[in-house]
Amino acid sequence: MPIRSPLPVLATLTALVLGACGQPADTGGAAATEDPARLQLVASFYPLEYVLGRVAGDRAEVTTLTAAGVDPHDVELTPRTVGTLAGADLVVHATGLQPAVDDAVAAQAPDTSFDVVPAADLLVLGESEEEHGAHADEHEDEHGHGHGAEDPHFWLDPQRYADVADAVADRLAEVDPEGAETYLGNAADLRADLEALDTELAEGLAGCRTRDVVTTHEAFGYLGARYDLDVVGITGISPESEPSPARLAEVADLVADLGIGTIYAEPLLPGGIAETVARETGARVLELDPVEGITEASAGEDYLEVMRANLAALRTGQGCP
Repeated sequence: MPIRSPLPVLATLTALVLGACGQPADTGGAAATEDPARLQLVASFYPLEYVLGRVAGDRAEVTTLTAAGVDPHDVELTPRTVGTLAGADLVVHATGLQPAVDDAVAAQAPDTSFDVVPAADLLVLGESEEEHGAHADEHEDEHGHGHGAEDPHFWLDPQRYADVADAVADRLAEVDPEGAETYLGNAADLRADLEALDTELAEGLAGCRTRDVVTTHEAFGYLGARYDLDVVGITGISPESEPSPARLAEVADLVADLGIGTIYAEPLLPGGIAETVARETGARVLELDPVEGITEASAGEDYLEVMRANLAALRTGQGCP
């Protein structure tokens, strides 16, 4: 177990986290109790909180920076919240998804942070898996950074998510060598669960009547790449961006031309965008959750349950046998 700093670690990140709309929200994170025998871990948002909870198990207390019900893309942090990062044993985040978190990590936890992006092997928007592999070198500069807009929603590909869990386990084993066997074993268990989910998704989405999927924003590219779905987001990566009338008309024409019968809304976003296109085209609206956070309104209590609910929604909306 690593030597704990004599400086007290703040028990919980209960400072207000502000959503993109500027309204205050409860943090929704797990409350840390500052048990000196356990690691103090911070996750930037729910998918990484879930991984840390599964991999670290009872050896750690996990706090998240993004409140339940708050869209993580444009989360804002108070100065008090930023200051707490310095006391964490490890801060796990995904560079590029949350600019406020990136800044806070650089200022407060440059040596005790772990960026999962390299393990996730992000796709560039609009690029297929084959293109990604064939042109990976072309998208990297001398620092190994990709060019173009990278899609941060890697956890919607269970295989990529499992790779991230393995990488987190390796980093935790470095921070806490005594717990290495636990972390690696827990990561293996999580990988088994994710591979089972992957099989369910692949089998459940085979033979669907239509493979064209229209969603509120560009969050499901990895799902599409993994399971051969052609996903179109009405808005871009940032769900706060309002689509122009021209964009709405473009999507409506696509829906009509392809005979798409379902538009997918998201639980953390207002349903107006999806409903607007649905009204124009006669399509129905179903819910597809990018699993950026879990609330009482979520279709499950954790990542695995919500992803299985997504599978059920897709099987209905895409006409799968």
